[in-house]
Amino acid sequence: MKLGVFSVLFSDKNVEEMLDHVAAKGIEAVELGTGGYPGDAHCKVDELLADEQKQKDFIETIKSKGLIVSALSCHGNPLHPQKHIADEANALFDKTVKLASKLGIPVVNTFSGCPGDHEDAKYPNWPVAPWPNEFQEILTWQWEEKIIPYWREKAAFAKEHHVKIGLELHGGFSVHTPATLLRLREACGPAIGANLDPSHMWWQGIDPVESIKILGRENAIHHFHAKDTIIDQPNMNRNGLTDMTSYSDMQHRAWYFRTVGFGHDSKVWADMISTLRLYGYDYVVSIEHEDGLMSIDEGFTKAVNTLKPVMVKESIGEMWWT
Repeated sequence: MKLGVFSVLFSDKNVEEMLDHVAAKGIEAVELGTGGYPGDAHCKVDELLADEQKQKDFIETIKSKGLIVSALSCHGNPLHPQKHIADEANALFDKTVKLASKLGIPVVNTFSGCPGDHEDAKYPNWPVAPWPNEFQEILTWQWEEKIIPYWREKAAFAKEHHVKIGLELHGGFSVHTPATLLRLREACGPAIGANLDPSHMWWQGIDPVESIKILGRENAIHHFHAKDTIIDQPNMNRNGLTDMTSYSDMQHRAWYFRTVGFGHDSKVWADMISTLRLYGYDYVVSIEHEDGLMSIDEGFTKAVNTLKPVMVKESIGEMWWT
């Protein structure tokens, strides 16, 4: 396994500066944003697609630092009911898949998106309760008319380009749990998998180790994020897990993100890493930082220091003791 980082953390640095900075910390892989929510500070998709020499130079620069690219990420909402928003996300996804294929990068990460509740809707609708029955009707319409048709087409497109899709299981989007990911994968094929982020499992009340088992049994983990979450139980008792309190009002939120090791200790992270290996994942653990209590560089450094000792670097060949 390799320790990586989502380079959006260092969008204030140019590509060379970012690569030097993370390599000096012992990072082995970078996940690069191509636009959408992550921005494109380190990977200009249009420029690279237009010039094969730039593609070669780009990859050579990364390799020269002893790094690989674990994934290209273009998180957005391609199912947004406002057509111009959906079209922009869709076009970026297509270009990102094409670029990943040309650069030999095996995974493109994004969100599943979330549609509205009817054809003329203006905003996404994220049903999270089975009753009143209108919510079930909305959910059925979304999956049958929007989610499955869109991702069936995109899975075929990705397969043609020898790229896997890593959908981040994230609240507010249609695919946000192991069950919803597997539902989409069953309908659309194995090109669809998870970019599994344990931080979003914790706040939904899902044990990340168990989510790894559920998805790992189906070979459905394509990428893995490392970010932590803390539950503030008194605020959870007051607000519930679907807390709408601003992320910036941390004293009153039911949960908030922390850097790795500051929500759950190293034993919990060791359990996740070991379970990933147990179920066949031998790729990149990519650090993401959204901790409101410490700077990017401090949070990044502490995450590296927590994860390095628990990473499984050398998988065993034969069980020599049996």
